[in-house]
Amino acid sequence: MSLSILHVAQPVDGGVARCVLDLVADQVARGWRVGVACPPGPLAVRVQAAGVEHELWRARRNPDPATVLQAWRLGRIIRNRFPDVVHLHSSKAGVAGRLAVRRRHATLFQPHAWSFFAARGAMRAAALAWERRAAPWADVIVCVSEGERTAGEEAGISAAWRVVPNGIDLAAFRAASAEERERARARLGLGPAPLAVCIGRLVRQKGQDVLVEAWPTVTARVPGAELVLVGSGPAEDELGGRARIIGGQEDVRDWLAAANVVVQPSRWEGLSYVVLEAMAAARAVVATDVAGMSEALGEDVELVPVDDSATLAAAVERRLLDPRGADAEGLALRERVAQNFDAARATQAMADVYAEVLERRRSQ
Repeated sequence: MSLSILHVAQPVDGGVARCVLDLVADQVARGWRVGVACPPGPLAVRVQAAGVEHELWRARRNPDPATVLQAWRLGRIIRNRFPDVVHLHSSKAGVAGRLAVRRRHATLFQPHAWSFFAARGAMRAAALAWERRAAPWADVIVCVSEGERTAGEEAGISAAWRVVPNGIDLAAFRAASAEERERARARLGLGPAPLAVCIGRLVRQKGQDVLVEAWPTVTARVPGAELVLVGSGPAEDELGGRARIIGGQEDVRDWLAAANVVVQPSRWEGLSYVVLEAMAAARAVVATDVAGMSEALGEDVELVPVDDSATLAAAVERRLLDPRGADAEGLALRERVAQNFDAARATQAMADVYAEVLERRRSQ
């Protein structure tokens, strides 16, 4: 079966872009006609470098009066391409795409963490009302974790749900031995000090401010311990005087290999790619109790309450004080990610969802 797919995304980096690129690579290999509509940026560059058709769709992240115009522009792209499946990634594409299409094409919406997780007050109420109203305009809502699906159901969203967890390339992210840790540190100019690494955009969602707040408590117990934030974003000025920030990195494998522990203090997630990558690199992980974390790490792993700097500090301390125990934890996580979160399994599951949606439409 040869299909025409149009992926639509406003974020052009981070986990959303990663998911789009993985799906695009798989679908091109299947011989499908694939296009990506997104703003200028890293995703567009990668798509074009891969020889995939890019449709320029100018859209801003936050809702604003221009959203209706953005929906009109997207509708024109969709009419010109006339794809078999429109796959909408994250909240802005979910708004614009569902307004534009209204199920005239097979439509999947993938939240990649619900928009109402980030909103407060009247904005949160509006986001919830929109998601409840727009849910029937997608054939399927695809969540990356059971936790994300449950959050949608508990918010009163009624939809045809499917859960397709994120997956990673296990050949690209290999378990890093103690020797590889030393080699990675040499390449990065790091010494032998206990090292915690936090990877992600510097934004409120990712909770780096809580980790920075916790860090003096960590160093009081683990003198000389180092913290590195790998990422960039609007919170950089706030965090810059209190932590070492190295900016965004296209390839984070050396930083994962160098770490004794990877910390993910997020306030919300769907299913974190960074956590999966850290698991694949056989690194201990300290993470908050948000959607997708227990599914990734396992129910027996201790998760930290959101915004709890004291508990976060204690969890990081334990692993830095016991590096052998942390490495053993990392090896167990490597086994878990290999069993449950392989990229090929994820892309096949998404292809199965497409087939199911199209078959259902044919039979109606």
